[in-house]
Amino acid sequence: MSVLRLSLLLLVAGMLCFMAAPVLGDDVLTVYSGRNESLIGPILAQFTEDTGIETEILYGGTSAVANQILTEGENSPADVFIAQDGGALGALAAADMLHKLPDATLERVANAAFVSPDGVWTGLSGRARVFVYSPESLEEHGLELPSSIFDLTGVEWSGLVGWAPTNASFVANVTAMRVLLGEDATAGWLADMIANGVQAYPKNTPIVQATIDGEVVGGLVNHYYLFRFLAEDPSITATLHFFPAGDLGSLVNIAGAAILKTTDQPYDALALVDYLLGDAAQEYFAQSTYEYPLAPTVDPSVDLPALADIETPEIDLSDLADLQGTLDMIENSGALD
Repeated sequence: MSVLRLSLLLLVAGMLCFMAAPVLGDDVLTVYSGRNESLIGPILAQFTEDTGIETEILYGGTSAVANQILTEGENSPADVFIAQDGGALGALAAADMLHKLPDATLERVANAAFVSPDGVWTGLSGRARVFVYSPESLEEHGLELPSSIFDLTGVEWSGLVGWAPTNASFVANVTAMRVLLGEDATAGWLADMIANGVQAYPKNTPIVQATIDGEVVGGLVNHYYLFRFLAEDPSITATLHFFPAGDLGSLVNIAGAAILKTTDQPYDALALVDYLLGDAAQEYFAQSTYEYPLAPTVDPSVDLPALADIETPEIDLSDLADLQGTLDMIENSGALD
């Protein structure tokens, strides 16, 4: 079994009324997290230190955790779900498993595109899909920066592009392509990329390393991975390209949170969501994970274009719910062979 196919199997396996003067509960708050512990664990620990609210956290892949909640149904012990993408939140919203959040909570996010249209989930931080590339390699191969993710199927890019077909953010990006362009166009893009010799990696970090090492000219990743490398070695010359004109290659997805209807601790659950939208947590996302903070009071800690300046495709992130359909399409395309 290939490493990529194993990664895919692991990925697969993987209206609330708030009273004016709530009293926090005494029980431990159960958090199901589709975000990796290294990304979200420190700020959840800080939440407990600052508020005294104890948490019990179940970690797993976002799709797997969302599926577990769906399977548990009304018997789920989860109070809060933290997701790596809007699609998983959309899936639980479609199953009517999420509480309506107060307007005051939703209004903490500056851009309405990053909260649920129905008010049942909120974004916490933003992740832009980009093309990371080496300017030296680009010049060496006589290439110009692509204006679209579809340009990467051109013969001039043959064997020079990296992707991570089992990565959750890549899966969400392909799901957006299915939503906006349809099944045939998306399947065609996958087939054309494979025919053009796209280089497959198990996740985003190796794509950035391959770009730095000159194995590929560039690759499709989330924006923040490069800044992890730059924090260790500021001399790295690799940089980011944001596809223009609303191209699908510039999708901005979110990590987000929702309160489950199964909660018996609605006030503690809301306290956590509000805390994650507060300045301390937003600064953590900006400075520690290099993501876009979504609260207007906090700016990115690294050199990034403003979220409002990124020409993103127009899509409701809740519509990215059919991740399984995308996983099936990716596997059927031969991308994992």
